[in-house]
Parts: sequence; structure tokens; C-alpha cells
Amino acid sequence: MKKAVTVILALSTLIAAYSCKQEEEKPKVKYMEPTEVKKPEKKDSSQIKVADLPVHMEGTKYLIHPVGDMRIYDNSAYKTYGSRMNDNVSYAISNYNRFELTGYFENLKFQHIDSTALYPLTDKQVQIQTATYLNTIAERTKKQLLVYTLVDSDTNQDGKIDANDIRSLYISDISGANFTKLSQDMQELIDWNIVEVQNRIYFRTIEDINKNGAFDKNDKVHYQFCNLIADEWVVESYEPVN
Repeated sequence: MKKAVTVILALSTLIAAYSCKQEEEKPKVKYMEPTEVKKPEKKDSSQIKVADLPVHMEGTKYLIHPVGDMRIYDNSAYKTYGSRMNDNVSYAISNYNRFELTGYFENLKFQHIDSTALYPLTDKQVQIQTATYLNTIAERTKKQLLVYTLVDSDTNQDGKIDANDIRSLYISDISGANFTKLSQDMQELIDWNIVEVQNRIYFRTIEDINKNGAFDKNDKVHYQFCNLIADEWVVESYEPVN
């Protein structure tokens, strides 16, 4: 019996070590020569573009249409973020919780409530994960803004733009105009926060300064803020730990 327990423990250790190794083999960043950089792969033939029904952020004059891929599965147990399944097909690509859209979608289209025209947020390939309406800033300043967390580049060079790549921070007007990146390229967004009394957005990012492809304790954390009601969104750095 003791020998059997020893064998089981040994196998468990091997499995755990293998699992850790597998995780280590999936960095968010890969540094390659320009000639080696892969282009994002072609669309999966099992994915068909679909739009969720529009949402309206309270107090604004725009409808927002999330656009992404309808996914078809072999196993009905698999579901996408916020999905509903019918016959192994996911028709929903986002969730809406009053002032925030969450999910995995490739674009947003904006429609003024008095118009039938739709305007895309971007013409670039991205994966949008959250879109948050800054309602408290709008109440204070009448300036209506959206903040986004998204992936805009294939940083791990696997041919896909997805949640395994670096996440960035963006901002735009409520109409989708002036879509602007706030975080720096190749810096992973940690978190962000609104300080209403200053009309500022504060955020933290981490930079892979030792170029090992992973974000860890040996890398540099950057602290930054931006004045939301300025004529131009200019990001400034500050050093709270020095």
C-alpha cells in the first residue's frame, strides 16, 4: 500500500511539473526578427460574423452594436463568454451590465438614435474585451466617454489576436470618434481607475524589461494618468513608489 501511495505521489508530481512547463511555454510576448513575424491567421471557417442587439447607455444619444463571430461547436458543453447555445451554436458575443459591455468581440458599431447609419469604432483587427461608459464623468462635466480594454496586436506571434496577447487601454467619445490608445505598445495593462474629483483616469501597466516573454516580479510597473476633459488626451507618468 505504501508503495502504491509513493507511485501515485510521484505521478502527481510529474503531472504538476508537466502542467507548469506547459504554462511556461505560452508567453504573452515573443521577440522575433521582423522577417519572422507572423501575420494573423485567416478566419476560422466555422465562425460567421454576427452582431448582438444594440445597447443604449443611459443619458446618451447613441446605440452600440457589438460585432463578432457566431461560433459553432462539436460539443454543446463548450460556451463562449456570455453565450447562449442553440444546437451547438453561440449567437451572443457580449454581456451588458448597465454602463459596461463585456465579452470577446471584434468591433463596435455606433448609431445615433436619430439616424439609421452605422459607424465602426475601428478598421483594425482587434479583440475588444470591455467597453465602459464613464457615466459619473458625464454627470460632472457633460463629456461622454468610453474606455476600452482590448488586444490590438499579435504579441505572442501565434497568428491570432486573442486573450493570450498583451491587453491595452483605449478611450473614445461616446460616438466612437477620437478612438485613442492610452497605454504604451508592448506594455500589459494591469488595471485602471477613475478619480472623479480630478476628472482623471489612472492606470498601471507592466513592461517586460528583461525580455523573457513573461510578466513577473523582475519587470517594471508603470504608473500613469490622463486628464479626461482636456482638449487632447495626454498621458503622464508618476512614481508613487519612489
